[in-house]
Amino acid sequence: MKKTITKALCSLMLLAPFAASAEILAMANYESQPNQTPRKEGIAIIDVDPNSKNFGKIVQDLPLPPDAVAHHIFYNKDLSKAYITALGNGPLRVINMKQEPLKVQDISVPQCQVAEDMVFTSDKKTWYLTCMGSSNVIVGDAQTDKVKDVIAANEKDKFIKYPHGIGLNEDIDRIMVTSTVHPTNLSDAGDSVTVIKASTGEVLSTHKVGGAGSSTVEAVFVPHSSPAMAYVNTMFEGKLWVATWQANHDTFDFKPAYDFADIKQGVPLEIYFNQEHDKLFITTAKPGALNIFDVSQSKTQPKLIKSIPTAGGAHHVVFTPDEKYAIVQNSFINLPEMDDGSFSVIDLQKMEKIKTIDTLKNQGFKPNCIVMMPKWHTDDAH
Repeated sequence: MKKTITKALCSLMLLAPFAASAEILAMANYESQPNQTPRKEGIAIIDVDPNSKNFGKIVQDLPLPPDAVAHHIFYNKDLSKAYITALGNGPLRVINMKQEPLKVQDISVPQCQVAEDMVFTSDKKTWYLTCMGSSNVIVGDAQTDKVKDVIAANEKDKFIKYPHGIGLNEDIDRIMVTSTVHPTNLSDAGDSVTVIKASTGEVLSTHKVGGAGSSTVEAVFVPHSSPAMAYVNTMFEGKLWVATWQANHDTFDFKPAYDFADIKQGVPLEIYFNQEHDKLFITTAKPGALNIFDVSQSKTQPKLIKSIPTAGGAHHVVFTPDEKYAIVQNSFINLPEMDDGSFSVIDLQKMEKIKTIDTLKNQGFKPNCIVMMPKWHTDDAH
């Protein structure tokens, strides 16, 4: 018996250092508040594990140009590169995630102004980048990061007005691009979704979604859905729409699926799924919430499970690999009442906010995006 107890204690002692060093790392790009001088931008790698002794601490800080206005972070398919889009100086940058120390490098995309969202092909050969300021979509070589083509707006089609969100479904060879808002004039908003043939860049159709100026913002395909299906948020209208592929006609049918006014939420932004794709997560920036839907029975009629208050500007979300926690980034381009600057930790079993990370907020910074580091990344929809 004594030997058994001693052996068990030794095992616990061996495990102790690993338990103490438990961590879950995410990276978030951040910027100074408006009119704050000197201006600073960077990418903070933060421990977001609520059970870690280093919870909320910045373990690494990568500098960015102070005038970049870095916006979103996207991984390529094998998580070897992280791309940072920017609204200001230099539309695109990249981090080689396989090299240490991590270093941010510029990518030349002179045809792009106000870079927004990206998608990547599964063969690791191509990426697509929406440019809201120049109203075009850039097609890039995912190996060399050189521009291969530009899908530009023209008088005939009048498409890709202020393109922001972009979704890619390779099974049907289609790209979906939203029309959001003029970069410097929020009263000039789009209200359509443009469909492009991915393999050729041919513009196939443009669909009005919502009322005038609805501001379609994100378009995300449901992974492995048959028929192909995408969700689209209308930022100013405040609704979730669903686009279902009609194989007989090679087109999409757009229908409203949920009105956030029903729960007194506004400005729906990002769209996520759990790993089983039977739950849908949507952030609303005003007043700030993570909305959880059941889509196990019907993807065209999502059933709200709960709307969990976070803080003003609820925007991007990451999930721990065990899906016990969601971490919500609360800040939306420094807009009033949507610029809290914190991260909310949501217990997905209790369905409530349990902790807040104010590390960047307390330094006067606003985070614009958050993604898990590759070791903990599970998102297959973006």
